[in-house]
Amino acid sequence: MSKPNPNYKGSFWEHLAKWLRGEYDPVKGRLETKAVAKKTAGKEEMQSFDQSIQKIGKYDMRMFEEGIDRQVGRYRVVYRILSVVTVVFLISLLLWTVSYMPNFGDPNAPTNNEVSQRYIEKGMEEMGTVNIVTGMILGYRAFDTFGETCVLFVASCCVLFLLRVDREDDPQSAAVEEMNDRHFEPRNDTILQKVANFLVPLILIFGIYVVLNGHLSPGGGFSGGAIMASGAILYLTAYGFKKTHRFLNEKVVDAMKAGALILYSFAITYFLYTGANQLHSIFGPGTPGNILSAGLIVFLNIFVGVEVACTMYTFYTLFRRGGI
Repeated sequence: MSKPNPNYKGSFWEHLAKWLRGEYDPVKGRLETKAVAKKTAGKEEMQSFDQSIQKIGKYDMRMFEEGIDRQVGRYRVVYRILSVVTVVFLISLLLWTVSYMPNFGDPNAPTNNEVSQRYIEKGMEEMGTVNIVTGMILGYRAFDTFGETCVLFVASCCVLFLLRVDREDDPQSAAVEEMNDRHFEPRNDTILQKVANFLVPLILIFGIYVVLNGHLSPGGGFSGGAIMASGAILYLTAYGFKKTHRFLNEKVVDAMKAGALILYSFAITYFLYTGANQLHSIFGPGTPGNILSAGLIVFLNIFVGVEVACTMYTFYTLFRRGGI
């Protein structure tokens, strides 16, 4: 960890060039305050740091802090300018794309003739799905669904970063959080636990049924995943974190989320590559109406269902106790 140096000199552009190369950080290193240094530095480093501060003197230290504020202010201006430029560029790109779209309600637009007609007439033959909606979402528009699944994964990661308490960085807050969380644990509610024993297996089985039959009837990964998540949440509410974490803890949930997203990406890559290049796929449409039909759509539904269930369960646990 570098210490503040009152004699440090360098132009704004030199700092900017070093920052772009990853050699300089305006927040850490030279711009690290005394409070942050006390929290992260060792005893020996802190002693030498205090001695250097005393030698500098109050006046020099004040001048040094003013210089730091000026440097940080410059970088904040750069951050704001870059953010505004990025937003303006994205808005311009979207408006430029929208300008090429057909007018709303135009009978000659692809959405009113070619696309919908192809989904209805060729959906079962090409995708092997009885449910036209599933064939559209996980077949013709499978790449869009992959983006939606990635959005769920990123959202769960963001909520996890914002709400979880790191026991290593702040053990005192973690201990207080854990002590306060005992209030939310069940108080041996016999009625709730008996009802959970009866309903949770039925909810999970029904959720699995909805996922596996998404290509045959209304349902699929999103709705089935939500049903399975409700079963896990009901069990957690009835028995608490201590019993639930024996088989559904943080590591298991994270592994299921990441594994489902990775497997989905591999499956959709193979599906799109073979379809776009007119190559034979080992996962053919099969016989419409059978449970093992529609090629990879059954597996895509399973991956989406796992992702949705884990994401909803993660949201509930984080908002309920502040950490999964």
